[in-house]
Amino acid sequence: MPVVTSCITSSLIPYTPSTNQPWNEIRIRHAFRRIGYDANNSMISDALSMTPDNFIDQLIDESLNASNWPEPPWAHFTNDDYENLGFAFEEETQANHKELISEVTNQMQTLGLKGRLIMFWSNHFVTRLEDYYTSNHLYEYFSVLENHSLGNFEDFVRDIGITSAMLVYLNGYENTSIRPNENYARELYELFTLGVDNGYTQQDIIETSRALTGYNHRENWTYPVYFDDSTFDNTDKTIFSETGNWGYNDVIDILFQEKAPLIANHVCKKLYSYFVSPTINTDVVDDMANLFVQDFNIANLLRTLFKSQHFFDNKTIGILIKSPYDMFMSYLKVTSFSIQPDYLEAFRWFATTLGQKMFQPVDVAGWQGNRDWINASTLTGRWRILQWIIWHTWDNFPEEFRTFAIESSDNSNDPYIVAKSIIDKFMPVELFTTSDYQDATDVLKHNLPENYYEEGIWNLQYESAPYQVLLLIRHLIKLPEFQLK
Repeated sequence: MPVVTSCITSSLIPYTPSTNQPWNEIRIRHAFRRIGYDANNSMISDALSMTPDNFIDQLIDESLNASNWPEPPWAHFTNDDYENLGFAFEEETQANHKELISEVTNQMQTLGLKGRLIMFWSNHFVTRLEDYYTSNHLYEYFSVLENHSLGNFEDFVRDIGITSAMLVYLNGYENTSIRPNENYARELYELFTLGVDNGYTQQDIIETSRALTGYNHRENWTYPVYFDDSTFDNTDKTIFSETGNWGYNDVIDILFQEKAPLIANHVCKKLYSYFVSPTINTDVVDDMANLFVQDFNIANLLRTLFKSQHFFDNKTIGILIKSPYDMFMSYLKVTSFSIQPDYLEAFRWFATTLGQKMFQPVDVAGWQGNRDWINASTLTGRWRILQWIIWHTWDNFPEEFRTFAIESSDNSNDPYIVAKSIIDKFMPVELFTTSDYQDATDVLKHNLPENYYEEGIWNLQYESAPYQVLLLIRHLIKLPEFQLK
């Protein structure tokens, strides 16, 4: 297989605005799209008045310092609790799932980076809700993601592995001294820390699985899984050439003691491909890993990456394909259009049809993202879903189309300026040719006489203006650039 070399050659040195790479709306929107879920006009205006350094600090700090979601009443409920309260287990469980998923969706809109990292880490430390199902297990898993999303990666690995969700999904609860199960040990190395066939052997997996025994007791499938010394393999194991009567915490200690550089490199590759480019720049990833290995602090690593010349490079902008959640959340953020709660809930169902169901990645390796999000079926599905949302706005809040156009174009009465200003809010880069903008302008003009525009009769206060903006947005969601971030 030929080696693909990244065309983004700039380094991790801090980005300094220049003539060729100015601090402007394009770069600010790029940062908002990658770090969060896009931005509205006021957010862009605020960022323009800041230095890039302070802007990135603000984006990270608002998520780093945000309060965690208050523990819901049902956080530790088992089937017995529901029964004692006279609740139907199935109905209450589904309601709890919706409540938690609504919280993540809210974080996407209000705390962009935190919401994005919940999605990223749930696609790294993969579990599948349908395998464990109970809402108490989901809350515990979510809580670990929330607590560690910008924290210490070693602590993250240590805590995520003994959540009931993980113990059920990767068969840790079946791992006993009599019958060891290698599943979690294998994925701990292969997917979560080291990478495929990178720094471990099959014997390391076998020995590690023995050290991870004991977490397999629970009252029934709705109760937490807990450690029981009677099923722990209380004999010596040799892991990465270290021999002793190792248990769970010893495994994590030895892993980070012996394999820290490999762990740092593997995680940095995943963060790089998610936030920067699917084509890895190995020099930049090596530099990231050299920083990360010092303390495994996720916030510090991302702060350096997001402030870098590499992140703001012209060639970094607009080269990733939006996920379903990216597409929808970005649309809402850019337009600030109102949406009724039942429509927001419906979108989560539609996201599933497009291949992204929250807390349900496709397999233990997670969604691969980028080009995997798009095929003939999902592309037309994206169009249909957004058209459904557009008509929802028209039916319920039609004047919001006019308001959006006025704010985007500074109330211009030039249809070309209006069309271009709206398009550029959605696109990471300008359209390929001026004729593309002219085609969009013709859509906006609709069927009004041309002299209305030539003589200045038409403006955004005109009666048909909201519907004309609707037609323009319906047009632009089908442009290829709309799918990029």
